[in-house]
Amino acid sequence: MLIAGVDEAGRGCLAGNVFAAAVILNPEFPIIGLADSKALSEKKRGFLSEQIKKYALSWSIAQANVDEIDNLNILQATLLAMRRAVESLHIQPNEVLIDGNQLPKISIPARAIIQGDKTVQEISAASILAKVARDESMYEAARCYPQFSFSKHKGYGTKLHCQEIEQFGILEIHRKSFNPIKTLLLQK
Repeated sequence: MLIAGVDEAGRGCLAGNVFAAAVILNPEFPIIGLADSKALSEKKRGFLSEQIKKYALSWSIAQANVDEIDNLNILQATLLAMRRAVESLHIQPNEVLIDGNQLPKISIPARAIIQGDKTVQEISAASILAKVARDESMYEAARCYPQFSFSKHKGYGTKLHCQEIEQFGILEIHRKSFNPIKTLLLQK
């Protein structure tokens, strides 16, 4: 039975797309060290991401952009990214296991597993791919917008990021439906 694990990254950020990944692991090539991406160092995530891409039976990374996040809401945009990730797998799984308590609209039998990224290897693998891809997008944002420290705060609503928004303004990659950006736009 082929199981795909699915997880997201970047749901709580103020900037950038939300990413989702789907992974079907190969039982003949176990990947040692899989865990929730948040529990791993950036270096370890990078190494495991390469291993997953090399040894998994199938993997995919998808995203929902800032406009979709602002138009649909973050939950629906996340579910959309998850659906895109599952639909992009080149092998169809028998079942999909999704981190969290919500399921995207997909035609394959699926189960939501709260904290699945800590307990299900396939979801852990998806968590790692999504986080690495999301972080790479933030490094690209740092190159495009050098006045913002996206390589440090990764778009999250840290004190530094909020100070940068106040000082330099709102960028096209900022989520206009998220506070404090939404409040700043209303004040203009």
